[in-house]
Amino acid sequence: MISLERVNARAGSFELKDISFDVPTGAYGVVIGPAGSGKTTLLETIAGVLRPISGTIHVAGANVTYAAPEARRLGIVYQHAYLFPHLTVRENVEYGAVSKDVAADISGRFEIRELEGRSVTSLSGGERQLVAMARALSRRPAAMLFDEPFSALDPRTRNTMRRVVRAIHREWGFTALQVTHDFTEAGLLGEVAIVLDRGRVVQQGEPEAVFRKPVTPYIADFLGAENVFAGTVRSIDGESADRITGREDEFGKRAVEFTTAGLEFYAVGDISDGPAHAVIRAEEVSLSTETSVSSVKNQFRGCIIEIVPAGALTRVTVDVNQTPIVAAITSRSARDLSIAVGDSVVVAFKATAIHFC
Repeated sequence: MISLERVNARAGSFELKDISFDVPTGAYGVVIGPAGSGKTTLLETIAGVLRPISGTIHVAGANVTYAAPEARRLGIVYQHAYLFPHLTVRENVEYGAVSKDVAADISGRFEIRELEGRSVTSLSGGERQLVAMARALSRRPAAMLFDEPFSALDPRTRNTMRRVVRAIHREWGFTALQVTHDFTEAGLLGEVAIVLDRGRVVQQGEPEAVFRKPVTPYIADFLGAENVFAGTVRSIDGESADRITGREDEFGKRAVEFTTAGLEFYAVGDISDGPAHAVIRAEEVSLSTETSVSSVKNQFRGCIIEIVPAGALTRVTVDVNQTPIVAAITSRSARDLSIAVGDSVVVAFKATAIHFC
């Protein structure tokens, strides 16, 4: 367990303010936020590198608020590794290890056995990160803190090492907290997501819920929601949610109309009438050449102004009455549609795809 309650800390002129969250025992937490939001400062406060001004920190059931770093049963991996330059790779990994057998096992998993006799000063940035992770894990800590641990790795190695770390985490059952800028990584690894901004926790919960239901338009934009619209909500008298969605809404949310820049969206929500922001993730937007005969009421014809292939997905931006709407469709679908910039297409999304904040 890693638990913080109303923690305040200062690093120079920067402050962490009233930080509270829990990562349950054996869970994998991820901290995300823009540059300068305090992510590394947060890890250093948990690790004991920085002394908190107030609040309490618990690790593995013990109050470690003012304990020395070495007494916290924590391992920490910094983005820049911070290895011992006078020791070889093997000596770094074995430093503090519970046994040489564990160190050897971890070195094998991280594919650094062939580097063991080398000086760490001769390693690449990616190799240094692998050695740093192996060194920290060889101690078999009760909890692990990772600060962008995969940032220097090439894409193939990054994917492999994510699986390695996740496998070790599941096998050993330690509690983990990782800082990342990679939303895909957060979704793959995380069970608890903590969004940090300007030294404060602004949202927390399961990664899927955080990504799909951001609490502010700023967070929505930071988390990569391509479609964020400012507008006005109005309840639709006499229309129930099931008429909008084509099914009975199990949460009993009311039907509303959202107006933005001359467009009207149909949605369901528990939001009050008045100004609001609507968030629609691009993968919730479909694309076709003709209007569909279906229960989907949000269908708009527009002109393609940009097509951006990105591996398995292609992002298509459509100008609808001078309002850009982004759809993320499979690259195969894009090829099948034979679309090009300047084509007239129809974008569509369900009422339930709209999140208000």
